[in-house]
Amino acid sequence: MSKGNRNFLADKDIQLILGTLLRVGVISSMSVVFLGGVIYLISNSSAVVDYNEFDPGKSGLSSIVAIFAGLKHLDGAAIIQFGTLLLIFTPILRVVFSVFSFLIEKDYLYVLIGLFVLSVILFSLSNKLAG
Repeated sequence: MSKGNRNFLADKDIQLILGTLLRVGVISSMSVVFLGGVIYLISNSSAVVDYNEFDPGKSGLSSIVAIFAGLKHLDGAAIIQFGTLLLIFTPILRVVFSVFSFLIEKDYLYVLIGLFVLSVILFSLSNKLAG
């Protein structure tokens, strides 16, 4: 087996792992959101909703700490928010895994590019752009 063929198999394996990572992340996120939706509908079936005024801070789930506190009480809205967080962090995990795979392959240019992409994503999530 030649060295080029071995790298091809390693690249193929990494692509398979990355594809599986994305698929599992999306499916688990979808399942958590669905479960949270069912719990939310069951626990709030008799609530009257007023659509005249939108208040985004009304739910109290604007931070990760608040979402995890709601998970302890099996709050349906917190479970839905947690599923959304899973969906957001799935591609971030893919970038992190890609950086490590480029480190294994000793492809340092792509490691730098991956770290730059990761830093842009994390900076945009840190709320520094909105304030």
